[in-house]
Amino acid sequence: MTEIYGDFHLQLLAGNWREGSGETINTVTNPYSGEQLAAIRTASVTDLDEAYQVAARAQIDWAQTAPATRSAVLLRVVEIFDQRKEEIIDWLIHESGSTRLKATIEWGSARGITQEAASMPYRVHGATMSSDIPGKENLVYRQPVGVVGVISPWNFPLHLSQRSVAPALALGNAVVIKPASDTPISGGLLLARIFSEAGLPKGLLSVVVGSGAEIGDAFVEHPLPRLISFTGSTPVGKNIAVLANSGRYLKKVSLELGGNSPFVVLDDADLEQAVKAAVFGKFLHQGQICMAINRIIVDKSVYKLFVEKFVAQVKKLKVGDPAHLETALGPIINQAQLTGLLKKIETAKKQGATLVLEGQVSGQMMSPYIFTNVQADMQLSTEEIFGPVVGIQCAENEQHALELANSTDFGLSAAVFSANIDRGLQFARQIKAGMAHVNDMPVNDEAHLPFGGEKNSGLGRFNGDWALEEFTTVQWLSVQRSARQYPF
Repeated sequence: MTEIYGDFHLQLLAGNWREGSGETINTVTNPYSGEQLAAIRTASVTDLDEAYQVAARAQIDWAQTAPATRSAVLLRVVEIFDQRKEEIIDWLIHESGSTRLKATIEWGSARGITQEAASMPYRVHGATMSSDIPGKENLVYRQPVGVVGVISPWNFPLHLSQRSVAPALALGNAVVIKPASDTPISGGLLLARIFSEAGLPKGLLSVVVGSGAEIGDAFVEHPLPRLISFTGSTPVGKNIAVLANSGRYLKKVSLELGGNSPFVVLDDADLEQAVKAAVFGKFLHQGQICMAINRIIVDKSVYKLFVEKFVAQVKKLKVGDPAHLETALGPIINQAQLTGLLKKIETAKKQGATLVLEGQVSGQMMSPYIFTNVQADMQLSTEEIFGPVVGIQCAENEQHALELANSTDFGLSAAVFSANIDRGLQFARQIKAGMAHVNDMPVNDEAHLPFGGEKNSGLGRFNGDWALEEFTTVQWLSVQRSARQYPF
């Protein structure tokens, strides 16, 4: 395996590459082969405090640098992404179990958000506003929030860290990352090496490797970060929102949480295209994506035919070594995740769903499981699956399909297929989700478009102009240019 920049047993803490001072070792393993990739001594609360303190000091000067200076660093990061493309992709394959296709997509997404962020220093603007008070001039300034704490997940570790890190730094903030324990390299340490090579001043970016149990609460509750950006499960996200506002200061939170994405097939849909989209949108990265199709909802008039075509297409998928280009499904990230999926499969059987394609499990490899006759109150419909298991529901008509699509506490992404574009668009606009796609699958993300969810799927939006809002704050200043007359 390629080792970009060498060994990864050190962390970037407060401007220096060194070992953490925690008491445990974070062992990083390849989920496909079981090979040990790194052994990292975890960071302690003391390390975390030092990282935040140094970040706060470094951010003051960074916020005053010219837009061209900050933009140049981001553009240099893009160059490094290009130069080290295959090495970065290799890390994603080996550490997160990404197939080569998925890793390439993730590399492109992380590169794209970095390029988008490079333009952000020039896109920040304030305003002058009129006043009803004679002689008063009102000025609205937009400025960095300060220090940003980023907690990223293991499924798209590079991109889901970089979509916060790149805009935050571009806009004059400092950042401390806590990557997932399964993917500390591609979720944080790799980016730290890349930004260091790109010339980012010391102290502006730190990576603290440690479990949530050890440093999670302290990471959120520390008084210095003004914004906590978290991507992960809804229960953890809700707890972070509480912790962020239970201490001395109230903090902004940007939360991208769980999903329960519906994929709706109406009676006039192109079934061939719908099946292809459903297979890709469900099984990319073994279904371990927040936007992945969680529920397939099909009109009863085409239900049987869709199921036949879908099962036939899924049977063609190659499961195996994620490093091979032809592999469609690689390993489940860890044993705990696999155990949870096996429990969901058993529950689906007990609840009366019909198993029409039974997968196999070997080590951490799981081939697809497909259930039909799935009802809206079954676990396959109510909970996020996060694996290569899918349930197909039958809708009586279009209105019933919409009711099923909205029958969830989540609202991240969704999709609908119809031969009539206007009909599909009207349907999509009625889905209570932050993102909905007509004649496509729900796994979509573009660096200049708003990404985020409704209901229990999160707060705030990432990407483009919406990132400008998330990673900056406004200050109203007024200047009284002539003596004001006061009533007393």
